[in-house]
Amino acid sequence: MTEANKGYFTEENSADVVISRIAETTDPRLAEVVGAITRHLHAAVKEIEPTQEEWLAAIKFLTETGHKSDDWRQECILLSDILGVSMLVDAINNRKPSGASESTVLGPFHVPDVPELPMGSNICLDGKGHPMQIKGRILNTEGQPLSNVKIDVWQTNDDGFYDVQQKGIQPDFNLRGVFRTGDDGTYMFWGAKPRFYPIPDDGPVGKLLGSLGRHPYRPAHLHYILEAEGYETLITHIFDPDDEYIHSDAVFGVKESLLAKFDLIEDPDRIAKEHPEGPFYEVEHDFVLAPAS
Repeated sequence: MTEANKGYFTEENSADVVISRIAETTDPRLAEVVGAITRHLHAAVKEIEPTQEEWLAAIKFLTETGHKSDDWRQECILLSDILGVSMLVDAINNRKPSGASESTVLGPFHVPDVPELPMGSNICLDGKGHPMQIKGRILNTEGQPLSNVKIDVWQTNDDGFYDVQQKGIQPDFNLRGVFRTGDDGTYMFWGAKPRFYPIPDDGPVGKLLGSLGRHPYRPAHLHYILEAEGYETLITHIFDPDDEYIHSDAVFGVKESLLAKFDLIEDPDRIAKEHPEGPFYEVEHDFVLAPAS
C-alpha cells in the first residue's frame, strides 16, 4: 500500500490521495472521469483559495440550481450552456471532415412528430411577423446533391417566442415544419423573420449572468435537424449576422460558417412573382452532410 493509500491527506497531495481511493474494480471510464475531475477541481480550489463563506455560497448556488430544475426546466444544462461547456461537448462529439457543415446545440424547444409538409409551404401559421423565404441545397462532401433528406426546422416568432412557450397564443406547430429534398437536393419554405430572445434568467444561472455583467440573449436564428441515410445527422442553426447579439450569444452557439445573410427583397418584379403581399426577407444557405462513420 502506498503512502497515499494510507490516507495521509495534505494540501500538496490532496488530489493524489483522493484518486488513490478509487478501487481497482471500478469501471475504467468512470475512474478516468472522476480522476480527471478531481485533479482539475483540486487545482482550481488551490488557485482560488476560497474562504469558508465563499465555499458555502458555491454549495448554495449548486443546490439552488438543482432545485430550479424540473421536467420542463433544466437549470443544470443552462449552467453548462452559459459556461460554454455544452458547446464544447457538442464540438468534441461532432468533429466534421473538411467541407462538412458545422453543428451547434439542439436547444430545449425541439418538438417530435411535427407534420411533414410539401416543399415550398409556409410554416408561419398565424401570418404574423415579416415574411421570409428560406432556401438552399443539401449536398455531400463531394458536392453532389442529396435526395430524400429529412429537414426538420423550427424558429421563434417575431416576438422571440417558440410556439410551446405560448400555448393558446400561437397555433400548435407554428413556425415548425418537416420537409424532404427531391433529386436536386434543394429546399425552400416560407417562415417569418426570427428575433433574438433571452434564455431563462429568473433562476440562479440568470443571477450569475447578471453578476458577471453578461446578458441572457441569443441572436436570431433558425434551427435545423438534417437526416439522410448513409450520412451523419446534423443538428445546427443558421444565424442573422446583423443581429445585435451575434458576437455575444449567451450560450456560445454561433459559428462563423453558420452565418446566413438575411436580405430584404424590395424588387417589384420579384415581389410580384414570389410574394404579392409585399417585400420579404430572403435567406439562402447550403448544408453539407458528412458521411456516416
